[in-house]
Amino acid sequence: MASHRRPKQPSRTRITVLTTAAAAAVALSAQAANAAPSQKLSKGEVKAEVDKLYDQAEQATEKYNGAKEEQQKLQKSISSIQDGVARCQQELNTLRNGLGSLASAQYRSGGIDASVQLFLSSAPDNFLDKAATLHQLSGQQVAALKKIQDKQREIAQARAKATERLKDLATTRTELGKKKQEIQGKLAEAQKLLNTLTAKEKSALVDEQKQASDSATEHVQLGNDTSASGRAAAAFAAAQGQIGKPYFRGATGLASYDCSGLTSWAYAQADVHIPRTSEEQAGIGTRLTRSQLQVGDLVFFFNDLHHVGLYAGNGQILHAPRTGTVVRYESMDTIGGPFMFGVRV
Repeated sequence: MASHRRPKQPSRTRITVLTTAAAAAVALSAQAANAAPSQKLSKGEVKAEVDKLYDQAEQATEKYNGAKEEQQKLQKSISSIQDGVARCQQELNTLRNGLGSLASAQYRSGGIDASVQLFLSSAPDNFLDKAATLHQLSGQQVAALKKIQDKQREIAQARAKATERLKDLATTRTELGKKKQEIQGKLAEAQKLLNTLTAKEKSALVDEQKQASDSATEHVQLGNDTSASGRAAAAFAAAQGQIGKPYFRGATGLASYDCSGLTSWAYAQADVHIPRTSEEQAGIGTRLTRSQLQVGDLVFFFNDLHHVGLYAGNGQILHAPRTGTVVRYESMDTIGGPFMFGVRV
């Protein structure tokens, strides 16, 4: 007689796992069905986003320029301090040699004074703090010892200062690295957006930007505004000679410029040396309102003052706007950030 076996029932654990997996699959399918398809940005939207990223990159660039300037100042200061320490050490060695000669002569004439022996030992720093020993020394010895102690203190202070400068330098280099990464990140993000455009759209965008730049240069109405001074006129004329050259972060000419690179270079041509960064340039000279501006005055934009140009007259400025543009004229009202103030150098 054939035996009839009952089919093996799935375990509760297996049922639970299968049910959970099925539910998850259904939920994911529902989400996929309900999710809105990603929409490709239009050329105009891409341009707006790219311009925003380029502006953020320019903001980081000015911070980078400031950190780079600080690094150069610190390196120069450290080098100067180290040179000073070397000179002081030579002077100290000369003084010690002189005192050694004095001790030798004293020994030949009857022995070295115990106080001089103490100084010539490995730990003489506290010698003059023990004033009771001074009466045992000649005036010549006292004067020599004081000079040596003063020189030792000078060297110690210089070395301590150099140590602090080196710490500042390490911090500044870290900041430089961070800002460089930030700039590169913004530019890479902008390029990623540009890569979403078709070849035809990219070409059209480049043509639009070129036409806008050419139009600003060819049809700008500067009016009859006078320059602030002879040197302001010379700086402005120098900047005019750079129209059409590309913006590039950290550049100060002659092939390319960033915003503060252009203004600092232009004034240098007028034999006026102004700070490198827009923030530092904002702190010099006489501050002006918009109605007080004259040709060649520095003009600053955005709350953090990260953009600067030269006033060109009739509400126009001459500047290096941002990545993807060239040195050109532009209305103060289309910069993308508020006008803060002007500065007359």
